[in-house]
Amino acid sequence: MSARQWSRDLAMGARFAVTGGREAWVRVLLTAVGVGLGVALLLLTTAIPSALTSRHERERGRNDVTFSSVIKKKSDRTLLIATSDTTFRDEDVRGRMLEPEGARAPLPPGVSLFPAVGDMVVSPALDQLLKSPDGKLLRDRLGYRVSGTIADSGLVGPHELAYYAGADNLSATGETNGRIERIDSFGYSGPSEAMDPILVLLVLIVFVVLLMPVGVFIAAAVRFGGERRDRRLAALRLVGADGRMTRRIAAGEALAGALVGLALGAGFFLIGRQLAGLVMVFRISVFPGDLNPTPGLVVLVALAVPSAAVAVTLLALRGVVIEPLGVVRTARPSRRRLWWRLLLPLGGLAMLYPMIGQGRSNGNFNQYLVIGGVLLLLVGITALLPWVVEAVVARLNSGGVAWQLAIRRLQLSSGTAARMVNGIAVAVAGAIALQMLFAGVDDDYTKVSAQDLARAQMSVQVPGEVPMAEAVRLMSRTRGVTHTTALGRTELGDGRDEPEEQSTVSVGDCAALREAARLPSCKDGDIFAVGDARWDSSTAKLNKAGKRLYFDPSFGSGSKGKEIPWTVPTGVKRADSRRDPSGEERGGFLFTPGALPPQAASTVRGTVFLGLDESVPDVREFVRNSSARLDPLADPETWTATIQSKKFTSIRTGLFVGATCVLVLIGASLLISQLEQLRERKKLLSALVAFGTRRRTLSLSVLWQTAIPITLGLVLASIVGLTLGTVLLKMTGTRVSVDWASVLSMTGIGAGVVLLVTLLSLPPLIRLMRPDGLRTE
Repeated sequence: MSARQWSRDLAMGARFAVTGGREAWVRVLLTAVGVGLGVALLLLTTAIPSALTSRHERERGRNDVTFSSVIKKKSDRTLLIATSDTTFRDEDVRGRMLEPEGARAPLPPGVSLFPAVGDMVVSPALDQLLKSPDGKLLRDRLGYRVSGTIADSGLVGPHELAYYAGADNLSATGETNGRIERIDSFGYSGPSEAMDPILVLLVLIVFVVLLMPVGVFIAAAVRFGGERRDRRLAALRLVGADGRMTRRIAAGEALAGALVGLALGAGFFLIGRQLAGLVMVFRISVFPGDLNPTPGLVVLVALAVPSAAVAVTLLALRGVVIEPLGVVRTARPSRRRLWWRLLLPLGGLAMLYPMIGQGRSNGNFNQYLVIGGVLLLLVGITALLPWVVEAVVARLNSGGVAWQLAIRRLQLSSGTAARMVNGIAVAVAGAIALQMLFAGVDDDYTKVSAQDLARAQMSVQVPGEVPMAEAVRLMSRTRGVTHTTALGRTELGDGRDEPEEQSTVSVGDCAALREAARLPSCKDGDIFAVGDARWDSSTAKLNKAGKRLYFDPSFGSGSKGKEIPWTVPTGVKRADSRRDPSGEERGGFLFTPGALPPQAASTVRGTVFLGLDESVPDVREFVRNSSARLDPLADPETWTATIQSKKFTSIRTGLFVGATCVLVLIGASLLISQLEQLRERKKLLSALVAFGTRRRTLSLSVLWQTAIPITLGLVLASIVGLTLGTVLLKMTGTRVSVDWASVLSMTGIGAGVVLLVTLLSLPPLIRLMRPDGLRTE
């Protein structure tokens, strides 16, 4: 068969699709909308790497942390910059204080002019929040006048909350509580931190699981209107077309719908790209200009979708006998074979088997085997589901009228019913496997915090120039704060510069010191030495009466201390170590305020631990506002029971974002497919109503026709999902456990989507159940 004959037949089918009148156009539009939704999601997916790269590059471009203990020399090209980040109702606010030291000091990306002292430039999202009634507490905290906005080049996303404020009297002292640095440029050009093999595996599985349902949906969309089209093809046999030519013409009709779908998909993508800048999903937002699909992937989608339309149509028509007098489809089809359908999931397991037990210590997993194995397992669902539906409904007979109508319909066209739920079944199976994998490795990336939430719920790091007494007084008066515990810290060594032995000094009143150690007795003026801290081997050597020690010793020219001398007195009491509220085991010396030399007070860096009344609304915001009044560089921290890896969290967030999009697509695909099925049965439904069949009976039959395949599909998806999840956990070297709550929630979400689609299809169904639907012209 020549290429010319193929192209001529395909072109003829395309002409039939667009010149066949209203019914043909409805069929083309149904296919086009279905394909278009899938193409839009594929384009969006191919654009995600570009968007993430753009966000990452802008983040690197504005980086101001040098990770250096050596302070740069002041010049007309340097800038003092202090980190003043904060949080507002669980939303991070990126803050920086700027003090240019010369005319050629570097400007942050997105900022055209340094803000004056007392002014700030803000991101559009922060500007909007500050002007809204909800932003009152944040306005009180950021007591600067807004003098401009940050351009897109200085933000990672359109909804990011960020500001740059003008400042004076900043001092670069290396590592401080406020992290003040002197820089001469913005940006970080060092290598990115590599992800460990488990995280790479998670990313691969997420992409395969999210894209697979899209491919299944596109393959189903090109079959919309298939039964009516197959019957029309009999007319072509009457005018002399042979069977192969007829199938090619049918493929041409599907090709026309796929090409129109490509155009609609591009339009949907462009619309969605513009809307992307207006919404934030799971705290992730992107600029529309960042969503640029990779050209190579766009070409791949543009070629793959029409090719899939032709291939799927030809494959589907292999089991249809098209004769001049009709299509042999209404008779009972031959039974489907099982053996070749089992080869797909077995092949997938065979590809994954060599990586079982590899874990993270043996390098990255083979990407091709991972992708191929997961694809075969998920594709196996689409191959097994038609056989399962056919085998089950063949054994279902007795029941009411609605049940009988539904079962008979499924027995005659089980393949159509399976196609409707293939996408949801694949999505649920992938989601179950991912949930098992995430739950299995969660402990590796989630650590239990050492912070004791029973003793405190927040802490504030107080800069050295702020007196501890003032910090405690201000925090104690804050609304919602029930109690405060203040502990200061400094260093003590046996030499002025680079001491051989050194230890820590904790400063606080007796109540505060009891939070860090077990004291025999305590009064102001006492000094204690903690001798049993596991990490501390120097305190016993330093705790000798008459020994000369130095507060805040120096460590070379790069870290110059105040070197305040102190002689160890007699009568230093012994104390036993105890973890403080933050979970830290403090050793060294414990000083009450009356025992601390006055000159050494300036070397103490303090932490105030806060107990909160959780019933007070916005209690944490009140604490953060008090902290900002104390010092803009004071660092309030909200305590949590667990700490999770940021990369692991970002991958899980990406999964939620992608799953949301896929669920919307699946719901839309099911609704379109259901409407197409109802349109196919318009005359049949009208005839049944004309003969006296109750509308309630017909509505129930439609519900049964949906419920039976989706139940079977979810059962099959659960089996495949549990199998895939088990294999993935064994690959990572993790103990296999099933989170049944997640499995039930995933199947429940899938069933809920189908139920919602079915309810939305009832109004069109009721309109179709009228005797006048038999009218024809």
